[in-house]
Amino acid sequence: MARSETVATALAILLALAAARAEGAPCESLANLKLADTAVTMAEQVAPGALPSTSPALVPAARARLFAALPGFCRVAATLTPSPDSDIKIEIWLPLPGGPAWNGRFQAVGNGGWTGSIPYVSMAEALAAGYATAGTDTGHVGNTASFALGHPEKVIDFGYRAVHEMTAKAKAVVDAFYGKPPSLSIWNGCSQGGRQGVAAAVRYPADFDAVIAGAPAVNYMHLHAGRMAMNRMVNASSAAVIPPAKYPALHRAVLAACDARDGVADGVIENPGACTFDPRALQCSSALEDASCLTPAQVTSARHMYAGAAHPATRAEVLPGLARGSELGWAVIGSPAPIAYAADAFKYIVVKDPAWEASRFEPALDLDRAQASDPDDVLGSTDVNLRAFFARGGKLLLYHGWSDPQVTPYNTINFFQKVVAAQGGAGVGTSVQLYMVPGMNHCNGGPGTDTFDKVAAMEAWLKTGSSPARIEASHATNGVVDRTRPLCPFGQVARWNGSGSTDAASSFSCAAATLEPVR
Repeated sequence: MARSETVATALAILLALAAARAEGAPCESLANLKLADTAVTMAEQVAPGALPSTSPALVPAARARLFAALPGFCRVAATLTPSPDSDIKIEIWLPLPGGPAWNGRFQAVGNGGWTGSIPYVSMAEALAAGYATAGTDTGHVGNTASFALGHPEKVIDFGYRAVHEMTAKAKAVVDAFYGKPPSLSIWNGCSQGGRQGVAAAVRYPADFDAVIAGAPAVNYMHLHAGRMAMNRMVNASSAAVIPPAKYPALHRAVLAACDARDGVADGVIENPGACTFDPRALQCSSALEDASCLTPAQVTSARHMYAGAAHPATRAEVLPGLARGSELGWAVIGSPAPIAYAADAFKYIVVKDPAWEASRFEPALDLDRAQASDPDDVLGSTDVNLRAFFARGGKLLLYHGWSDPQVTPYNTINFFQKVVAAQGGAGVGTSVQLYMVPGMNHCNGGPGTDTFDKVAAMEAWLKTGSSPARIEASHATNGVVDRTRPLCPFGQVARWNGSGSTDAASSFSCAAATLEPVR
């Protein structure tokens, strides 16, 4: 064969390969994709409205309608083994060519608690919005920390490696399927998912163009230690315990003191940071005690819930307390048994003894042990240096419900302020922004407006270069929207304009507000 023919043949082959890549690969062929430390275990086309074959038990009945409305998609499952002790399960869902259009973007979604299962509902929401999406079980099964005992590599997987490996492999699958990489990569998670997104931005600043982190469980070991300390303080004696039957009276007293400050008495405190309600105002006036008042010992316990936990020797803050307005959820931290997430942290990470019980908690010793148990910040996510992420144009959208009884909102406020300080005070509204959500509990729920399109808000930010001046949010009762309000950037609150419906966002403007110093 002449040299010219050889060159022509080689060129034809290259052009054919390029054309095949431009068209993308069939779904089933992705089973043969070769990626480092990866075994693709499934590549199947899922029919419109069908549940993925292995996930029905993990889909709440209330969300069945979401799945019934899904278009057909390509489902890829894989097991990742970046270390000899790793067993990370991931799934990637891809809108089908020829169906409802892929928007050209990738959205990875986060987990909750100690995770241990793929977040199918969040993946379905991303897919329904046109995204290629991915989720992981973080390398173990179940929602406890028992996996950590004797498995330091699995702890690393949970801490940050599973998300990074999932993201890298998912992008490769997207490229192979569509013949091009995603034009934009977004992380979207709340609670543990919020911490995962922050950890990704710090450790792997090129993984995502934008991170949405709700109620992020940053300062993770401080969070567990502080919640354990608070639990022990308010259960120090039978006299100190606040019975749940008294929570409503305490909550009503807080609302009476602070609710109307935004111009509307609606059962939601717009700016709890400026509320200085003292539970002593509800102290029983005589020896008679009922559900409408607090004994002196219970007043002290209520003050502990607002004040948080400090080291008994150094008085250094371990964890700030809960906000005024969170009282109806105080059983999460204040019940006789500590929150299971914190107890697990002590059993399997700090003390490394599955038989450990909360009654053995000693503040002076265990607060130090908890903070020393994570010397490389694998779980803690205390690092606020996001310079590399921001230098690439990365955006970090933080949000947190003021009434969150599980992860104190002041933890996120502290983190936001430290991130800004690490930037020399720059970047607010261009690189990072925080939106507090009045009346919202942990990630959702509560009397406040707890539903808002955070992904659309992020996309608008990426398009304009400036974080939204307000985000429209809604509250629904029995599925019917009955209130809308704007969420304002940190340092502003929504105030009624003096006219128009007090249940309509259009009647409110974001105005500057001062919060009391974070304790």
